[in-house]
Amino acid sequence: MSATKILWGQVIIVLTIVLATTWGATEWTAWRLGYQPELGLPWAQVGELPLYPPPAFFWWWFSFDAYAPDIFLEGAVIAASGGIAAVAIAIAMSVWRAREAKEAATYGSARWATSVQIRNAGLLGTDGVVLGRFENDYLRHDGPEHVLCFAPTRSGKGVGLVVPTLLAWPGSCIVHDIKGENFGLTAGWRARFSRVLLFDPTNMGSSAYNPLLEVRRGDAEVRDVQNIADILVDPEGALERRNHWEKTSHSLLVGAILHVLYAEMNKTLAGVANFLSDPKRPIETTLRAMMTTPHLGHAPHPVVASAARELLNKSENERSGVLSTAMSFLGLYRDPIVAKVTRRCDWRIADLVEGERSATLYLVVPPSDISRTKPLVRLVLNQIGRRLTEELNAKGRRHRVLLMLDEFPALGRLDFFESALAFMAGYGLKSFLISQSLNQIEKAYGPNNAILDNCHVRVSFATNDERTAKRVSDALGTATELRAMKNYAGSRLSPWLGHLMVSRQETARPLLTPGEVMQLPPADELVLVSGVPPIRAKKARYFEDRRFVERILPPPDFATNDQAKAASDDWSDLPVQGSSVARLAPEDRAEEDDANSGIRREPELPNHEAIAKEGSEPREEFAIVEDKPDDLSRRREVVRQRMSRLARQASMDPGDELGL
Repeated sequence: MSATKILWGQVIIVLTIVLATTWGATEWTAWRLGYQPELGLPWAQVGELPLYPPPAFFWWWFSFDAYAPDIFLEGAVIAASGGIAAVAIAIAMSVWRAREAKEAATYGSARWATSVQIRNAGLLGTDGVVLGRFENDYLRHDGPEHVLCFAPTRSGKGVGLVVPTLLAWPGSCIVHDIKGENFGLTAGWRARFSRVLLFDPTNMGSSAYNPLLEVRRGDAEVRDVQNIADILVDPEGALERRNHWEKTSHSLLVGAILHVLYAEMNKTLAGVANFLSDPKRPIETTLRAMMTTPHLGHAPHPVVASAARELLNKSENERSGVLSTAMSFLGLYRDPIVAKVTRRCDWRIADLVEGERSATLYLVVPPSDISRTKPLVRLVLNQIGRRLTEELNAKGRRHRVLLMLDEFPALGRLDFFESALAFMAGYGLKSFLISQSLNQIEKAYGPNNAILDNCHVRVSFATNDERTAKRVSDALGTATELRAMKNYAGSRLSPWLGHLMVSRQETARPLLTPGEVMQLPPADELVLVSGVPPIRAKKARYFEDRRFVERILPPPDFATNDQAKAASDDWSDLPVQGSSVARLAPEDRAEEDDANSGIRREPELPNHEAIAKEGSEPREEFAIVEDKPDDLSRRREVVRQRMSRLARQASMDPGDELGL
């Protein structure tokens, strides 16, 4: 409410109180005096109640005080109480008016949220992810919207956000845990009510996961394989567009993966690498095997056959370049540990939402292997995200899924993930993304990314990056301050100043400047929720709460649980089609040579194949060539050319006995 409206309200209320109490004193005194005729004629008559003018009490008090002093004293108390109440209300409303004047909104109305506003926003509930602490309560968000946190390294994001959330979230979780700290602190508690899975491509004891076995046999198999190939040909997530070699190798990988799933024993990405680089046969033999294998029982798979034929139609140099490019994307799976971890599926993506119990998947990668194993972790997340966002009203979903992705820019650009943030909340997926700064996000996703736009809740610690601090300061908003300027006038040696002038001016000021954002106390944080004023909160460190400390239990021992039980799939029970080379015709097989690494390669010229039928040479000199017997003009032209040649010969040698 504006200060002017408060002033007018103040005047009206004060006058109303004074008038009401004075009139009340007049009527009460007249009643006590029995409405004597000496009081004068009433102003009006309402039923049997005479109404006298409000100021009549003071005239009666002056005239008849000596006859009834006690009655007039009581009336004076009534009138005086109204004056006291009017003064008190006038003071209170003056303070209110002064405060409203200071809270001007000329340049902006940014302010910190109050406890009432926070409670009305539903941030003081008992469920949801942990955002921080406000006074004595935890700030928790249980809506479907996503959360983004800016927190530099060693600023307490793990102990203040990740660990408390994992100790309190009841549904399924996918945790990107680079150093394994969160697994060691939270896996023990979550194992009590959730199935705990540890996927570490560098650990032989890890829960196994084979991306190829998540391919659904049937109408969706080509789509699933193409999604796998999309991640394989872009291992860093840095491609703006694919070049020729990446496009052609993508086609080769799609065909090779489908062939391996249908016809080979080793249905893994390591098996795909071994199939394409088998030292016992050249690539041409491998491609012909792909074209002739009866994948569908009676005929080759059309996608496999077309991919092989496409590569066979290329020149040898181009074919070699495509194969080299494809093999470079499969180099990670030559590692025997990675090959073992991806040899089978101990869990399926459907277990995250359809299992009897919720599931917690920890993606743990040592810092020394982050760059090397990034393609595999990206592939796992991409498959999970795509599979869980296919059907909006899918039946059998029992659990919500939380994507707790700490240091998510380290995974590179996930195009599907960036676009899916806008709609994955409708499928029961909630993302909790943590980054060190805005620069880290822009390095992975570019300056015009939609990550921040799709995050409803943002949490910021004291940042070390000026651009991030500027972005947070702008998001907090601008407040309008009322500044007073005082001017003194008078002799400097006089005991008092003759004049004092005070002028007030409205100025704009950020709620927090970028410098103040960077200088936040170590225990403070900023929480920004759409539709709610910004919240200045405290970090929720788990070790400061006895309830969280009691939930820190030793992690489960995977050597004694049922993690080695492989999940069912559509491909493991398919009969192997036998040797690919044995199915080839004899002329398509490579000749063996024990002295030359098992393969005989001799330089030879290919058999000449005429594209068009060659015409026969004429037996006589003037015979007409029958290449086009129906073309009379062509035959005349040939005869004319031969006669001209003969005439030139006769003119050059007169003694050759040729006459014209």
